Amino acid sequence: MNSTVRSSGAFSEIGETPAGIGEFAMRYTSTPRGARLARRLTSHRLDEWGHPYDGEINVSVTAIAGELAANAVRHGHVPGRDFALRLTVSAAAGETGALRFRVEVSDTRSERLPTVTSGGGAGAGADGCGGLAERGRGLLIVGCLAAGWGVVPQPGGPGKTVWAEYVAAAVPVR
Repeated sequence: MNSTVRSSGAFSEIGETPAGIGEFAMRYTSTPRGARLARRLTSHRLDEWGHPYDGEINVSVTAIAGELAANAVRHGHVPGRDFALRLTVSAAAGETGALRFRVEVSDTRSERLPTVTSGGGAGAGADGCGGLAERGRGLLIVGCLAAGWGVVPQPGGPGKTVWAEYVAAAVPVR
């Protein structure tokens, strides 16, 4: 099933193959509410694709999408510009039945690129972050959950795309 949905001025594209491998893309307002909606719709889409809300795949991919969306709002915000989230599912190369989930979040701010620092200033915890800090661990979470992540310039326009991939092992057939 392929469909395009236009709702509240936001663009959404949903595509699925009969095998359940698909794509979901949508633009969101660059606000905390937009980031929250991106996270919720990612979880909802995964559930529709057969990965239940309380399953490891849904929880992990939703956490990745939530962190990248929150970073786009916090660090990539340009007044009047939205951010875009794209979720794709494909067969992972090399392992029969394994799935690769790719989350891409694009914003229009190209001068602020994400990095994970390992520095330890005053009050740094064992993980390299401030022991009592309330922020600054998003990309560490993404790095722990994802098979890999990176940043590329946004094709065809200003900005960047931060991507992360989660690989789910094949489920043994009994």
